[in-house]
Amino acid sequence: MVMQGSRPRNLGWLRAAALLYGDWGTSKAYVIGLAVLLAGYAAPVYLLPIGVLTFLVGSNYVLVCKFFPEGGGVYHAARIHSPRLGVIGALLLLAGYTVTAAISGYEAYNYFGLREEATRWAVLTIFALGAVNAFGPRLAGSLAVYLALPAVLVLLGLAGAGVFSGRMGVTEMPSDGPWEGWKIFTGMILALAGVEAIANMTGTMKPDPDSPPGAPSVHRQARRAIGIVMLEVVLITAVLGVMVAGMPAGSLERPESFLRTMADFYISPQYGWVVGTVVGLLLLSAVNTAIVASVALLYSLAQDGELPPNFKLLNRQGVPWVPLMAAVVLPVIVLESTRGLEALASLYAIGVAGAISLNLGSCGLNRTLPMKPWQRGVMIATALLMAAIWITVAITKPHALLFVAGLCGAGLGLREFTRVHGPVAAPTMTGEVATPPSAVRQEEDGEEGGRILVAARGLTAAARFALEEAKLREARLFFLFVREVQVATEVSGKLADDAEAQQVLGTIKQLAVAEKVPLTPVYCVSNKASDMITELAATLGADLVVLGGSRRKVLVNLLRGDMVQQVSQSLPEEIRLVVVG
Repeated sequence: MVMQGSRPRNLGWLRAAALLYGDWGTSKAYVIGLAVLLAGYAAPVYLLPIGVLTFLVGSNYVLVCKFFPEGGGVYHAARIHSPRLGVIGALLLLAGYTVTAAISGYEAYNYFGLREEATRWAVLTIFALGAVNAFGPRLAGSLAVYLALPAVLVLLGLAGAGVFSGRMGVTEMPSDGPWEGWKIFTGMILALAGVEAIANMTGTMKPDPDSPPGAPSVHRQARRAIGIVMLEVVLITAVLGVMVAGMPAGSLERPESFLRTMADFYISPQYGWVVGTVVGLLLLSAVNTAIVASVALLYSLAQDGELPPNFKLLNRQGVPWVPLMAAVVLPVIVLESTRGLEALASLYAIGVAGAISLNLGSCGLNRTLPMKPWQRGVMIATALLMAAIWITVAITKPHALLFVAGLCGAGLGLREFTRVHGPVAAPTMTGEVATPPSAVRQEEDGEEGGRILVAARGLTAAARFALEEAKLREARLFFLFVREVQVATEVSGKLADDAEAQQVLGTIKQLAVAEKVPLTPVYCVSNKASDMITELAATLGADLVVLGGSRRKVLVNLLRGDMVQQVSQSLPEEIRLVVVG
């Protein structure tokens, strides 16, 4: 018997907004400095249309989230038209995640004041976060949630100081021609950094209260999350851009950590230190989020058969280690081969512009999506504008084109290799619709003593105790084998692909037959074992849950969480829990 786990929909709009702010809201940390680098005192003139474009793209993504409540990233939207096109979109997004990790780490240490050593510290941090994520993405997004409000408050304080300083204004108009002005505009496209994140969150968002059963809608939840972050990004970026006019000429020579430079000038060095610390930490959280998102994206591609099955291999903690290595190595290569904010920004622009253009174009041309004519027209026009930006960056920044072409070429090459040679057997799962929970409740006789659920990965002390208890009570024993795959995306699997689970369940069946214990083996795949145990205990109507005591070290429990404690906190009161040491 096979059951499949799914990610719970427990992400409210406020937390989603905080997570989105950790990606999208951090864009102003380097966009203002980049605008100064490219346009000098004329930066406000360019930041105004950037704000309009940000509002336009954000509004379109509200519709994308409405039509894709199970996840509306570019991979899913483009895959409807062509699987190969979906892979190209995913690889463009991977390029964006890679440069997000690189540029966020680089800028974080500039904000901390380690300007000369920023690249070295960013590389070390990426390796450290890779080691932490080897235990699972438990900490993904947490820092961004806690820092979102402090970041908004300190930047509001900075903007307020500028408003009341009397130095705001536009002191210089652009003197460049239309083509040069357009190139400067496309160079500031980092203001859209992270907008794709919200489309990938919809699968875990709480459904709208009036959603029909079985067809969840997250339209209002997504609209609130996008709206509040988009408003903050557009307004605060515009105010900070106008504040550039009051800055002394010498400060414009160094665009890195420019918000801290502004805080030093407009308020005090002490406030600049606060801005540097809060924004720097938020940028480090963006590095972590990018690594987690890259792992999830690569695992999803492998799960759909678009990458070799090696990308599904799991370490002992249930983390796909090949995608994790790629998510760490790629941004390190970018940092070591690309120097300076402007060069890093161009690498990011070509990835994010391509992904947004492909996503909106795929949705706009998808006639099955119930859009009004004007909505479809606006979406297609926005996609064309983003495509024009992508082409401009590709023409003017050959190294950026080489970067994204190399990444997409490698990814498509792996895809074709997988298609030609066929999938190779791997000890992970490749997706199968599971038996619904309702089918599990219709069991044979032999439940006079109730139902006992034991979760184990072998013939452990907990499994033996549960077997003896079921025999004494004449109860039915449900033996649960959970294959935990710790990625921030949907996971699925089948028992036929899991040799270890087959061996364990076969041994338990033999013992149950020998002891004359009614047994129902249950196999499932889940992002989080504790959630699956709790859900199955309630679904199966178990009156006793048996777990084994953890022998893991304190550090491992800190990084992964204590499963026994998590189950005990969420298990209904009427279900008893026994922990066997």
